[in-house]
Amino acid sequence: MKSETVHGVSLPKIGFGTWSIGGENSPDPTIDEASLTALRTALEVGYTHFDTAERYAAGHCEELVGRAIRESGKKREDVFITTKVSPEHLSYDDVLKACEGSLRRLKMDYIDLYLIHWPPRSISSLDEAFPALNKLVRDGKVKHLGVSNFNLKWLKRAQELSETPILTNQIPYRLPDKSYVANGVIEYCQQNDILVTAYSPVKFRSMRVNRTLNQIAEAHAATPFQIALAWLVMQPRVITIPMSFNPQHIKENFQAARIKLTDREMSQLADEW
Repeated sequence: MKSETVHGVSLPKIGFGTWSIGGENSPDPTIDEASLTALRTALEVGYTHFDTAERYAAGHCEELVGRAIRESGKKREDVFITTKVSPEHLSYDDVLKACEGSLRRLKMDYIDLYLIHWPPRSISSLDEAFPALNKLVRDGKVKHLGVSNFNLKWLKRAQELSETPILTNQIPYRLPDKSYVANGVIEYCQQNDILVTAYSPVKFRSMRVNRTLNQIAEAHAATPFQIALAWLVMQPRVITIPMSFNPQHIKENFQAARIKLTDREMSQLADEW
């Protein structure tokens, strides 16, 4: 698997997103077996980066992620876990409590990457959150810090407040949604050694597939969705975290990192939208 390395940390170009694992906004035990099957398939295929959040299924997603990894027999150091603190938990004490809750549900001693899931109502809230986040890093409960859905103003403020480098800004980035290209975030990240983590990269396979995408897919004996993923991971400082319950799609998503698009194909896809 290709990887991106920033600040001494290497992350695979394609990780596994977990939104809807175990439920959406609340736990749904009726899909636990399907959720565990998806996680087990991902581990067997070779995924090593798993992205979750305290908000996913109200924490139940973290429980299932931790369970699947433990049952796989993989060493803790061989997987990279990203989870997120919700914006309503950004007071100093709440950040510490939220992290403890995630660690308890994951049944792990540390989190590799801890993100602020969404910007809070006021940018001043970051002033209270980051002393707690920095403490978590100093105490070894969190290895690295990042943010999600931050525009340039918020991202730069996070950089000022963080005692360690901001490792990533996780944002919606896909064909055809390139709003974070237009607002300058992606270019800034690429120029400042911040990973762009593209979430919902094929929007649950509801992505519009046009003639250009089909032609490029045929040329590479791939699916259009694999080409859409390849277009993302061919870009410097960009990684992505597709999610699927379908074992075949889980494998296809992982294999998309092997596809090498030509400069012309990259331009065709970028210009098409």
